[in-house]
Amino acid sequence: PDVGEGVAEAELVEWQVKVGDLVREDAVLAAVMTDKATVEIPSPVDGEIVWLGAEIGDTVAIGSPIVRLKVAGEGNVKA
Repeated sequence: PDVGEGVAEAELVEWQVKVGDLVREDAVLAAVMTDKATVEIPSPVDGEIVWLGAEIGDTVAIGSPIVRLKVAGEGNVKA
């Protein structure tokens, strides 16, 4: 998602999922806060959450994967 022009990092402020959850494409996975706004992170695909790569309060680089999903027949997808 668009988190704002020139934004390099964001703070993870909320998880909406946990490992083992099944999610649909566009379901909200997490929320991150930049210096400009709080932005919801949607799932790019239908799948099962197999890994969470950050904890609430962590600062993450924009574009770095924070969740991994298992997609039926396709292996893992990073989001």
